[in-house]
Amino acid sequence: MERFRLGVNYWPARSAMYAWERFEAADWRTDMQRIAALGLDVVRFFLRWESFQPEIDRIDEAALAHFDAVMDAIDEAGLKAMPTLFCGHMSGVNWLPPWSLDPQTPHGRFRSMTLAGESPYGIGDFYADPKLLEAQKLFARTIAQRARGRRSLWCWDLGNEFSNLREPRAPEDAARWSATLSAILSEHSGVGVTGGIHGEDFERDRHIRPSSISLPWRFATMHGYSVYSAFARDRLDAEVVPYLCELARSFTEKPVLFSEFGNPACAPNEAHPELAKPFACLTEREMADYCIAVVDRLQSRGALGAMWWCWSDYDEALAALPPFDLATHEFRFGMVRANGTLKPVAHALAALATREMSVLPQARPIFADETEYYAAMPGAITANYERYLVDVR
Repeated sequence: MERFRLGVNYWPARSAMYAWERFEAADWRTDMQRIAALGLDVVRFFLRWESFQPEIDRIDEAALAHFDAVMDAIDEAGLKAMPTLFCGHMSGVNWLPPWSLDPQTPHGRFRSMTLAGESPYGIGDFYADPKLLEAQKLFARTIAQRARGRRSLWCWDLGNEFSNLREPRAPEDAARWSATLSAILSEHSGVGVTGGIHGEDFERDRHIRPSSISLPWRFATMHGYSVYSAFARDRLDAEVVPYLCELARSFTEKPVLFSEFGNPACAPNEAHPELAKPFACLTEREMADYCIAVVDRLQSRGALGAMWWCWSDYDEALAALPPFDLATHEFRFGMVRANGTLKPVAHALAALATREMSVLPQARPIFADETEYYAAMPGAITANYERYLVDVR
């Protein structure tokens, strides 16, 4: 039977989202070896778009060389790689090339950051604008050809929570975007594709339909966090993630990898985790218990695997930089402390990795109808969660 995959999302502790400009191959090599030593299978990492494509018609050779070094490190560690393109949205900030921004579009809920600094503008319609589509096709083709033949290359991820960059005008635009880029990545690398759908795509109609956007994908992926989910019963609610996984399976009718789950750890001075701002937090022991409870549920209900967000807490020297300047909780999602020591959640994942866990055949009937679900928004996510809790008792 197929192995249930355990993995982690990765940025280096010392450089976080600035990793490609402050590239240190030794940090990647060391961390990949440590991840492998814990028994994990897959590393999901992120190609900050401007770093790789500083101009609309040019891919940066230095960034490609850094990508080669990263893939070498993953190869040497015996891990599987899941590179994430068009990044794009990350940790509450939209990291975007200046040429992708539209002066007619305010940045909206999330800040737009370029390497030159913050911009008041948001991205253009990257789902449907011909110029932006051609730019993405160039990036996809170039990086796919670069990685072709790598034994570690497991799957491409089209983007990290791309609906946070911009919502498509219609589901058909998102579906065409997905089909176009998935075909290019698969053709030029010989490896399949998925895409980072997240919990907010199920909270209101963002003009994305999992059924159509996932048609060309090898499998579906999903992201979710109990502390970010308004329908959660509490900050430790271990059913939030498997519920979102079940919705994704129902809508896509594909197997689902839960490629992002976790929660922020409490700062040392936070005596009341449930009252932490802007989001509730978990103690380190709670993080470990939460991880085990979620993984057990995902595996027993037919998921392909689970990937913790994220590898490491970040160095406090980054505190003045986005996203940490306005979101200090982003420092503390790691399974490893910024000083390199393992948290209890790392030991929990290592223990899970020693189990003989397989992907179980999915015998459960489809839980929810996509058309009916989106028609019932915004109350659908809560109403269906209540029904889900009854079903899994």
